[in-house]
Amino acid sequence: MFFPRGGSAHVARALATELPAHGWDVTLLSGSLGGGGLGDAERFYAGLRVHAVDFAAGEAPMHPSYEDRPGAPDPVFAAVDDAAYETHVAAWAAALERAGAAGFDGLHLHHLTPLHEAAARVAPRVPVVAHLHGTELLMLEGIADGPPPAWAHADAWAARLRGWAGRAERVILLSASQLARVERLLGPDVAARCVVSPNGFDPVTFAPRPVDRAAHWREHLVTSPRGWRPGEPEGSVRYTEAEIAPLAAGPVLLSVGRFTEVKRMGLLVRAFARARRECATRAALVLLGGHPGEWEGEHPWDAARASGAPDVFLAGWHEHDTLAEFLNASDATVLASVREQFGLVLVEGMACGRPAIAVDRFGPAEIVEDGRTGWLVEPDDAAALAAAMRDAIERPAERERRGALARTAALERWSWPAIAERLGGVLAQAAASRPRVP
Repeated sequence: MFFPRGGSAHVARALATELPAHGWDVTLLSGSLGGGGLGDAERFYAGLRVHAVDFAAGEAPMHPSYEDRPGAPDPVFAAVDDAAYETHVAAWAAALERAGAAGFDGLHLHHLTPLHEAAARVAPRVPVVAHLHGTELLMLEGIADGPPPAWAHADAWAARLRGWAGRAERVILLSASQLARVERLLGPDVAARCVVSPNGFDPVTFAPRPVDRAAHWREHLVTSPRGWRPGEPEGSVRYTEAEIAPLAAGPVLLSVGRFTEVKRMGLLVRAFARARRECATRAALVLLGGHPGEWEGEHPWDAARASGAPDVFLAGWHEHDTLAEFLNASDATVLASVREQFGLVLVEGMACGRPAIAVDRFGPAEIVEDGRTGWLVEPDDAAALAAAMRDAIERPAERERRGALARTAALERWSWPAIAERLGGVLAQAAASRPRVP
């Protein structure tokens, strides 16, 4: 349902690319911002059979979100009323009908969204596999804990999500750590039909390779910058040659992601400021991401100014196919997110031989082996995060040792071809679970 911007879109693209090798003919249906730029589904899924549902052209209203960001064009689902819900369902039912959904062998629906209701109306006999990416669980937890007053329709949405998950033949989770939450939030019957299938990486794209670091960072921070300040456009943050000198000479920590509240970008910047004060080695922190104009809480630009953190660089939003180059121009990845449902960028960094620094919860706790492939710290512990970054900065031999072990672990566990083969089997089981009706 969402236009391409987050990790689930990369998962959908990767699986659509790999599944034909395992006997599946794939059609993609996706929300789109149109226009050929960021968020355009036809551009993002180029080379695949894609039906783009253009929000700008009025083919469907802008999708809601599982996150509540004041002023955002995509309001939180829990605040969407029944009439607007029906408008979403009708638009996506029409889109599914145009795509020929009733004739498919299976529907692989990412997230729990009105697509499920639309599919039940248009293709009631076609088995559904629901793929949870975790953000829907966060909203359900917010509802269970007592929703804010603005979430006036929270109970209705919680019931819808439970119903959609309950009708799915299989429910895919990113990690085993989500199973207990699914049982609590969606019910034991749903938990019994769950299959763990983590996100993966392209082993050809994500591999160690030499990069001219000085040229790379000059291009993306000086010549063609994309970083942005709060309230200002993409490219409003530009650096000088002198300012980016540490990126060519010293260790570089790379953090990748949207500027949402759970990512703790402000905490990351402040922890880095503390690490730098305690380090003899000059190091840099690059923040790659932040969809233009989208942020929650403290913007990292403001955090860097308030904390006095030196050598923090905002590189802005870039396409996923450029990520391997950024990773190879860095020395380690760091993710301060306290509720990361998986953490694909950690895997992609490990595939490039970069050890990871992350929080010992949810997906990262299953990805990173503390002391072996990276560093794990407690959530919201700025001191521990600073200590881990300091260790990664000051001990290059240890950083390289963990990076080498990280690459081996990534290849063994998370390459897309292997994951697509396993998922193809799950889809086949689901497709065989219901008798087909002509």
